[in-house]
Amino acid sequence: MRNLVIMPTEKRTLNLGEFAEEATIIVEETAKPSVTFLEANTDSITLEELANKCVVPTWANLESTISHQDFISCVHEAASTFYAGEKVSFPEIRVSHIVRGRIPSALGKKASELLECEKTQFYQRLAFAFTVPTIFETIRGQKLELCIGGVRNYSDLNLYRSSKGLEKFSVFIGWRMRICSNQILTGEGVRFNMEVTNISELYRNVLELFNSFNAAKEIHLMQTLSDTYLSETQFAQVVGRMRMYQALSPARQKAIPRLLITDSQINSVCRDYYTNEVFGVKDNAISLFDFHNLLTQSNKNSYIDSYLQRGVNATEVSVGLNNVLQGLDNKYSWFLG
Repeated sequence: MRNLVIMPTEKRTLNLGEFAEEATIIVEETAKPSVTFLEANTDSITLEELANKCVVPTWANLESTISHQDFISCVHEAASTFYAGEKVSFPEIRVSHIVRGRIPSALGKKASELLECEKTQFYQRLAFAFTVPTIFETIRGQKLELCIGGVRNYSDLNLYRSSKGLEKFSVFIGWRMRICSNQILTGEGVRFNMEVTNISELYRNVLELFNSFNAAKEIHLMQTLSDTYLSETQFAQVVGRMRMYQALSPARQKAIPRLLITDSQINSVCRDYYTNEVFGVKDNAISLFDFHNLLTQSNKNSYIDSYLQRGVNATEVSVGLNNVLQGLDNKYSWFLG
C-alpha cells in the first residue's frame, strides 16, 4: 500500500486567484462510483441528463444562475487541479424536489396532451460526491478514500429579485469508507453556504477549502475513535438520551451540545448495532469509530438539504463522547448519564 498523500506537490506554488480567472471547466469521465453515498429521498442523475433534460433557472431579469452541472464541473476541475497527478473518480449525483413547467406555446394544453418537447424541468436540490482513490488510508482494516463533493438548494435563493444576486453553495472534503460510502465530515472539511456571483469566485473558494484541509488530522481523529469503546450499557444510555433529547424543552436543549440526528435514524443505529457485520457490536462493546459509522450510515436517509449538517454532527457527537470517556472534557456527559 502506498503512503498517505496529504497535499499535492504543487501546493506551495498555487495562485488561487490566477486559477479562478483562467479556469476552463471540463470533466473527463474516469472511475465510476460503486456505492451510493445518499440513498433515500433522492434520485440518481448524470451530468448529461442535467445538461440536456433540465432548464437552468434565471433571476427575474433573465440572467442565468450557475447551473447544477457547472457547479459539479467546477468542483471536479478544482480537485483535478489541486490533486494533480492523482486519479479522480467520476461524480455520483443525487437530486430531489423536481420543479416541472411547460414552454409558452403549450400554456393552453391539458397536462395529458403535452409533448415531451413542450415540458420543462429542473431540480431544486442537488448533492454530488466523488473520490480521489489514489489518496487513501486504512483504519481497523477498513480502507478510507479522500472524498469531495457539494450540495446546492435553489430554494435558498430569491429568484424573483430584480437583479442578479449572490448564490449559495456548500462544498465538503473528507474521508469516505470504501466498503459502504459512509462519509466522514468535520466542521473543518465543510464550507457551508459559500456566497458567490460567478463560477470563478466559486472555483477560488473551493481551492481555498482544499488548501486549508488537514487530511492527516482527520485520520488521526478517526484512529483516536477506534481506540475508545462503549459497553452495551453505555451504548444503551447514549441512544436513550439521544431519543430523550428531542423531548427536552428549548432551554434544556440549549444547555446541551446540539443533536441533529432524528428518531428514525437513531432507530436505524440501534438495528445496525446488532445486525451490521462490519460496524456492529463485537464482544458486547462497540468502538466509537464503529459507532460513528452507524451514525453516518443512518445519515444516508437524510434529505439533501440536511445531509451535510447531520454528517458533521455525527462526528461532533462521536468526538464529544470520546472526550468524556477519556476525561478531556464533559460537554457531552449528559448523553452518558
